[in-house]
Amino acid sequence: QVQLVESGGGLVPAGGSLRLSCKASGRTFLIRRMAWFRRAPGKDREYVATISKNTEITGYADSVNGRFTISRDLVNDMLYLQMNSLKPEDTAVYYCAGQGPINGGYDYWGQGTQVTVSS
Repeated sequence: QVQLVESGGGLVPAGGSLRLSCKASGRTFLIRRMAWFRRAPGKDREYVATISKNTEITGYADSVNGRFTISRDLVNDMLYLQMNSLKPEDTAVYYCAGQGPINGGYDYWGQGTQVTVSS
């Protein structure tokens, strides 16, 4: 139904920046809210940021607030995460997710992109 593909991960020194992208395809009209999550080695997946369907409402985890910016291009079905002032603790696999139309959960997930921040 919906496919999400992330890109833009890589290796960056502490204090550096990266921009993650997520391309949605298929039945993209089904997607409501979108979000970024991450999973660090040995840890549970955690929420990073979210954006509403109309892009007017955004939210961030305390750990990234003020450093990361989520944005969405509705015309091209793209989701972005601009990450500035990166820290080693931001090292993780980052996933984009899309909220489905039925139960409010994140039904659609990408395969993830690795972000590694060196100290």
